[in-house]
Amino acid sequence: MTSRRPSQFRVIIPLMTLGAFWFLTDTTVSAENFVEVPVLASIRANDRGVFEVMTLRWDQQASPDPMQIAWDRGNVHFRSESMAAMQAAFQYALDRTLSISRTGILRIGGLAYVPSSSDGPSAGAVMTVGFLAVLRGETIQRGVALTGTLQANGRIGPVGAIADKVRAAAREGYRTVLIPHGQMYSAQWNLERLGLELNVTVKEVNTIDEAYELMTGRRL
Repeated sequence: MTSRRPSQFRVIIPLMTLGAFWFLTDTTVSAENFVEVPVLASIRANDRGVFEVMTLRWDQQASPDPMQIAWDRGNVHFRSESMAAMQAAFQYALDRTLSISRTGILRIGGLAYVPSSSDGPSAGAVMTVGFLAVLRGETIQRGVALTGTLQANGRIGPVGAIADKVRAAAREGYRTVLIPHGQMYSAQWNLERLGLELNVTVKEVNTIDEAYELMTGRRL
């Protein structure tokens, strides 16, 4: 892991409302880095789960400097707890990519079949993988999804409703779901058995580094 040192780069992401973000209408980009991030969520009213896609587009232009964050219009609403998780994920990605020059505009969007809201901290780990990938110019391989919180030192922490999220991934044709270490079995689920039923491989991971390699095929 790259040692942390004071960074000349700072991006401030508002935590409370979407209204504080800068909305842009010009979509012209050149040599952009583009990443689609699979986000798994749950709905209290049923056990089917929700599949969302977070899109990240970095135009890599020389200005503005430093980089600015903008929203692409979509139908996924990021709540305040999601904003906090997103800020932590982005800062972690910045700290791991200090050698990369960050200027231009990074656009963030969210897409789902129906209007929905993201699942907050449980998407922290996969958002971290997404930010790392877009900054490094790498992509996430389709077919692998991840759920888990981002914890100190890049560890992946526990989440709830994992069985619902596995079902959501399976519906979208995903065949591997990465989950936090130690959550394969609980009083509510047996994910090994559910995976066999859905033809999905459920794999435990400890760290962002492990998840990144499995989702991108590249090592940090």
